[in-house]
Amino acid sequence: MSRITEFLQQARDEKAFSGAAYAIGNSDGITEQGTVGTLFWDGPSVQLDSIWDLASVTKPIAVLPLMVMLERGDCYLDDGIAHFLPDYKDTDKANLTLRQLLAHTSGIPGQQPLYQTSPTKEELLAAVRNLPLRYAPYTDVEYSSQGYMILGEIIEAIAGDSLDSVLKQLVLEPIGMSQTLFNPGAHVHPRIAATEYCEWRGTTVIGEVHDENAVVMGGIAGHAGLFSTAGDMSQLCQAMLRLGETAEGRFLQPETVRLMTNNQTSSLKLARGLGWQAKDRHDSPAGDLFSMSSYGHTGFTGTSIWMDPENDVFAVLLTNRVHPVRTSTAIKRIRSIFHNLAFLSVRS
Repeated sequence: MSRITEFLQQARDEKAFSGAAYAIGNSDGITEQGTVGTLFWDGPSVQLDSIWDLASVTKPIAVLPLMVMLERGDCYLDDGIAHFLPDYKDTDKANLTLRQLLAHTSGIPGQQPLYQTSPTKEELLAAVRNLPLRYAPYTDVEYSSQGYMILGEIIEAIAGDSLDSVLKQLVLEPIGMSQTLFNPGAHVHPRIAATEYCEWRGTTVIGEVHDENAVVMGGIAGHAGLFSTAGDMSQLCQAMLRLGETAEGRFLQPETVRLMTNNQTSSLKLARGLGWQAKDRHDSPAGDLFSMSSYGHTGFTGTSIWMDPENDVFAVLLTNRVHPVRTSTAIKRIRSIFHNLAFLSVRS
């Protein structure tokens, strides 16, 4: 048993999650992968092709079409919201830019349980439009799922198509991510890890997005809703480390990948790229060894991906740390140690 598998098994024994799958490697491919535990407590064993609710790891993936659109000349980073979404014309958000939304510097507050008062997608998106700004744009970094709901709408407006089909066409198919999707059908539910027992739904959630706002959005949103496997996440990491090159060709230019993954908020308290989280000096989920040029994202359900272009390393960790409840905070420490072990394994 590898040191990583041993470490994750210990975390499972301590009830941090019922199951986990991981893959680590470099731009050439996976160097080690493995699984521990079960898809739910007393359920079937996790397999390498088990499917996980990515939660907020959806964000950097769902906005990749915007980078393709930028390369096509359909938008640029300082375009305002109202340019694409006329409903925003007379709001305090009309001139907030794509750059501000992507880097979480728009001033739109995060952590808003809008589903509690907005039972339909239309009402929920109206509630996002009406949220008062918390601070002046680009004076602070506040993680905002609501900003990514707007980005999802903008992508749909530019493409004249739904976010799921745009993402599939511009990103998932070119990279070869055939197991990554919104709203997985019932036929794959036996492969999906359970998430939380949800009071609002009155059941343990399997195969439906964990995020309640995303449920109201119909399971397809810019902030949450994607399901995927460790293998598909590795494909994405390799394409990013290869600066946009895939087995099929190229889905982004190297300059665009560098732009997305550079720290855009170096003068502010938290390090953010465009869609991606850059590495903070202290208390980063990337652990201690990944370089300051590394980047990635975490998800509330216990998922994360992290890439280091300087050292040519990637690490994918998919768990269901909210199963059966969301109260455990063990994943924070687990992620950092996992990333240290992953880095050393790939570099050796």
